Amino acid sequence: MLKNLFVVLLLIVALAAGFVATRPSEFTIERGRTMAAPPEVVFGYVNDFRQWQAWSPWEKLDPQLKREYSDPSAGPGATYHWVGNDKVGEGRMTITDSSAPDSVTIRLEFVKPFVATNVAHFDIAAGGLGTDVTWSMSGHNDFMAKAFSLFMDTDQLVGGDFEKGLEQLDAVTAAVPRAAPAPAPSEAPPAAE
Repeated sequence: MLKNLFVVLLLIVALAAGFVATRPSEFTIERGRTMAAPPEVVFGYVNDFRQWQAWSPWEKLDPQLKREYSDPSAGPGATYHWVGNDKVGEGRMTITDSSAPDSVTIRLEFVKPFVATNVAHFDIAAGGLGTDVTWSMSGHNDFMAKAFSLFMDTDQLVGGDFEKGLEQLDAVTAAVPRAAPAPAPSEAPPAAE
């Protein structure tokens, strides 16, 4: 009887492991928002890690968050290392590519509470109603991540944070004063004699 129970349990574990193994190996999470600020302003807040404190959905989860920035903190090669509580963990971001004012690509390395390396990408484009911003993250699901996804909807969990971050980015960048447009050539002041 005990032997049969052991065989049934082993079979259940094998079937569960087999099912987990069939889950997708790659993932992409993506959210977008149309913002009021021009692309150049939005780009400046994404391309400079020191600006993330103003809008990132994770920055306020730990009042004691320790931050370390490279110098410079913007553009390709810039890094941001953080260490925080259980809600934010520990990790490092590195800007691998940026093209003003259109896009920023970031290598995202998590150290705690789990180890993972993903790619985050921001597409920033002038649209008919404002600036269209798409924030995406893609990466590889190992066996544990596949198993986790059976119980938690990662797209909904992380996607919700992306939505909150984009909303905060919109609010912060919309508050930035706009530069006065340059006068038209016919409006240029006369030259001094």
